Amino acid sequence: MSFYRNRYFLFGLLLILLGLQFRRVESFVLSEPATRMAAKITKTPIPGEDDVIVQSLDPAITKRVTPPRWLGSCMIAVGSIVTLHALAIPKHGG
Repeated sequence: MSFYRNRYFLFGLLLILLGLQFRRVESFVLSEPATRMAAKITKTPIPGEDDVIVQSLDPAITKRVTPPRWLGSCMIAVGSIVTLHALAIPKHGG
């Protein structure tokens, strides 16, 4: 039995749900480990990491991520197309 149809359908639904999530929220606040990992991957300095005064006032260094408004709409559109494509794939053995 081929699971390609189910995988496409699941991937499409996940894209639709993530798109709805991105449309509903205004911004995300990353935790300290996630902020450090993102700074390491993008090779950008963490604001206030070297400043002792800032660290004593706020020990948790976080970053606020504001996704663009069009990202949620794009994810919903692509997820809808993938889901409809999954429904158009013929069932295996039938």
